[in-house]
Amino acid sequence: MTAIELGISAGVPGWLADRLAPLTLPLDFRRITGGRSNLTFEVTDADRRRWILRRPPLGEHAGSAHDVLREARLLRALAGRVPVPEVLAVCDDDAVTGAPFIVLEFLDGLVLRDPDGVRAELPVVERAAVGPALIDTLVALHGVDPSLLGLGALADRTDYLQRQLRRWEANWQRTSTRALPELAQAHALLVERAPQQRRTSIVHGDYRLDNCLLAPSGSGTTVLGVLDWELTTVGDPLADLGQFLVYWAEPGDVHTALHSPPTIEPGFSSRSELLHRYCAATGDSPAALDYYLAFNWWKTACIVEGVYSRMRGGTTGITDRTPESFGDQAAGLAAQALRQAARLG
Repeated sequence: MTAIELGISAGVPGWLADRLAPLTLPLDFRRITGGRSNLTFEVTDADRRRWILRRPPLGEHAGSAHDVLREARLLRALAGRVPVPEVLAVCDDDAVTGAPFIVLEFLDGLVLRDPDGVRAELPVVERAAVGPALIDTLVALHGVDPSLLGLGALADRTDYLQRQLRRWEANWQRTSTRALPELAQAHALLVERAPQQRRTSIVHGDYRLDNCLLAPSGSGTTVLGVLDWELTTVGDPLADLGQFLVYWAEPGDVHTALHSPPTIEPGFSSRSELLHRYCAATGDSPAALDYYLAFNWWKTACIVEGVYSRMRGGTTGITDRTPESFGDQAAGLAAQALRQAARLG
């Protein structure tokens, strides 16, 4: 596909050339297909220098759901506090390519998206250190003062779960193309049984292994950069931990949040080990996580169902999976969410 068909207009190379130095035209744009929300491209110039460009999906979308400008502001505020890529350029003029976009530094490391990538890139002996490194980064994020990110207005609110339950239910209802009763039933149980918020922090909103860039094999297990900050807000940090653990699949799991999770390969830490590492650092109780696991199965089902709906509408561009595979995955996640929510006291 051409750059224009991918969502990159003919005016983008010139815009970039005026703002990035050194840069040598022509540019090559390659879609990175791991993400399912904002569109992410690797940009390579004639001298093989590389950058990352992110823009919202093609077509109509919720005003705040894919806000790359907000993402850029957060990245700039977090720099030096947690590992993030540097923001090099921001375009808020829709006339350039039909939507805002941001340009980030290219970090040369590992993004482990699936078992094939793990087997090819990360020896078994190095895998046990990955989970602890990610947990320690999450602990560091949850220790950052929200006011430093311009999110101070939310810092005193304790209604994070209620906001999230309303937001994702509304997103699902707005974009839904079919009935999914288990999703609605799980939502009702989660609203009824939501616990009181006991702690407030910055919440990434999509923290998981394949949204983190790791140092290459043999360099020591280091998180080079945490990616995809579009869902970040202030709220309950246990929601971040719950999502991380939902996505951290183990060998033998029947239901997985990712279609082909990387952590089913041998050698990775267990969910229990990672849960206790986080709680040892923060003082939280492991028993408190039951609700947040159920909530994140439901939230993930909403996200995957949204991808399914966008794919049916033709607004996600090139992809490596069929709409039907996302539809089946969303239905399985909704059923898992309902089972987990039904067990809550």
